[in-house]
Amino acid sequence: MSFNTATTPSNDAFGSAALAALLGPDTSLPPIDGLRRLIAAGLDRLPLPGHGATLQRWQALAAIAGVDLALLKLYEGHTDALAILAEIDGPGAAPGSSWGVWCAEMPGARLALRKTAQGHWQLTGRKAWCSGAAGLSHALVSCWNEAGEACLASVALAQPGVQVTQEGWQAVGMAGSASVDVVFSSAHATPVGAPGAYLARPGFWHGGAGIAAGWYGAACAMAGYLHARAAQAAAPDPLRLAQLGQIDCALRAAGALLREGAREIDQHPQRDAMATALRLRLAAEDCATVVLRLATRALGAGPLCRNAHFARLAADLPVLLRQSHAERDQATLGTIVAGVAGVADHPWSL
Repeated sequence: MSFNTATTPSNDAFGSAALAALLGPDTSLPPIDGLRRLIAAGLDRLPLPGHGATLQRWQALAAIAGVDLALLKLYEGHTDALAILAEIDGPGAAPGSSWGVWCAEMPGARLALRKTAQGHWQLTGRKAWCSGAAGLSHALVSCWNEAGEACLASVALAQPGVQVTQEGWQAVGMAGSASVDVVFSSAHATPVGAPGAYLARPGFWHGGAGIAAGWYGAACAMAGYLHARAAQAAAPDPLRLAQLGQIDCALRAAGALLREGAREIDQHPQRDAMATALRLRLAAEDCATVVLRLATRALGAGPLCRNAHFARLAADLPVLLRQSHAERDQATLGTIVAGVAGVADHPWSL
């Protein structure tokens, strides 16, 4: 599966006015319908990560995040699926198809991939955290073969062996992502790549880094409300200005790190990007947490209660941020940093 970079959408297509024209000026459009509109407009054909335009890819994710984080969840999964299929030579995505990537492993439950006597592949078991399950056409799912090896398979969702449940999601935040459990009963599937290829490929951490751009985009959208209030104030409010100043520092630092990370991935696409991805995710998480706290304190209850877009961002962002593994990711990054050799005293010189 290949992508022609000449057909990738321009940054202008992800401007606020262009997205409002495509998705509507408010946040009432169901996320799955928003994804379908983005696909129909060709805005899912993003540059592949590590191919020279990773920053452009992340800018698109950030722009969608600023509109609706539930939509971003579906859009990020769909575009990640296209990148995975391209990287490990999976089956081509049919025009108009919509994809999810369901690779979270629920404790005590594994999706089994088995080959029948007739040579067909089937999936059996329960898969949790299946975002957009009720509306997508296809999914890439993590599963396990008879040898106990981790595998990846593609599965069409409109078939008798796929049951989308109403179970597994109770949160108010990110409710629009509809991340429910799906039960597979001898559903027809197609293996994608060799066993272990999904985790071993360089693009695994490229995709893992991309969600940080989504967190950053949501933080920018929230900060925009405070910026507008401060810019339009009849008289300066020192407390709000101090909060805006702190937000500015947090966003600019995280943005600089994202640009640096995108450049590093493009310059070294085959290098293990685990440390880069963890660093970007942790920095973006910290930044978004600061912005969420300060923007809501500065603006008070008004936008939380009376502005649908701001209120949805404020409810969705804390849930989406929990894709981060917090201190566990910090410990993993610290272990990597501790093993860095070839520096006199530390690895952080300007």
